[in-house]
Amino acid sequence: MLKSLYSGVSGMKSLQTKMDVVSNNIANVNTFGFKAGRVRFQDLMSQTEASAQGPTVTGAGGVNARQVGLGVKVGAIDTFTGNGTPQPTGRPLDFAIDAGGYFVLQKDGKDETKYYTRDGGFTLDSTGTLTNADGYKVMGYQTDDKKPILNDKDFNPDEKLKKNGVSEIKIENTIKDKDGNDINLVNYSIDSTGLVTGKYSDDNTYILGQISIATFSNPDGLEKVGGNNFVQSGNSGDPTMVRAGEDGSGRLVQGTLEGSNVDLANEFTEMIIASRAYQANSRSITTSDEMLQELINLKR
Repeated sequence: MLKSLYSGVSGMKSLQTKMDVVSNNIANVNTFGFKAGRVRFQDLMSQTEASAQGPTVTGAGGVNARQVGLGVKVGAIDTFTGNGTPQPTGRPLDFAIDAGGYFVLQKDGKDETKYYTRDGGFTLDSTGTLTNADGYKVMGYQTDDKKPILNDKDFNPDEKLKKNGVSEIKIENTIKDKDGNDINLVNYSIDSTGLVTGKYSDDNTYILGQISIATFSNPDGLEKVGGNNFVQSGNSGDPTMVRAGEDGSGRLVQGTLEGSNVDLANEFTEMIIASRAYQANSRSITTSDEMLQELINLKR
């Protein structure tokens, strides 16, 4: 059989994968926090018909190897982790990260798996817990014993917020003041470092916690799991939990959401290239078939 038949088939299969990735990018052009993918190809092994030889002692020159390639394969599917354009929403619980880092989410207390996302569209549930659209809890640093701390001029987040782990962020409607009396929430705010404060009916402002940001040594190694979420992989490195704006992480931009980083012009160009390459590979198969047909016709 002609090797070109199998080379053409390998090309068509690889280009189908490329089209799958391009189509997925285009489908998610309006998905907040989406990171586009890219396919890279590699050639398959080559059949060596003659090995290379160096110059001989008699003065003859060297000759190169004669090799016939056997097709193509998908070498890698990369994820572009560059930032998308922030899109204003005006909603106080929408956040974009203006540089590196990911929000940290956890499904529930029984499942300790941490999820990482650039989609900062959050809500408050009936208990005051900060969650995403799927009910996953937004994780952050809690105050000592998870009790609100009076926000005064001597407040030091390094001393007052625990940094040996993260847990859910809560904005409770009712807390107790220093005398044990119930006080009610009037309003709350989250600043660019993720610090969550609440003003209560005693006219004082309390520190309720701080949203944490995770950074990775190789964010390209994170694995997509759907729902705009990523999980840690063996090649992403361990997450480093920091406050927004520290250690290479970005600050929070309130009232905005990070748009998809898909470049439509580039995706349509890649679609055209993939389509033409697919046609060319199919033509190599039909041409090989015609050659085989001529060979069969020799018997007639």
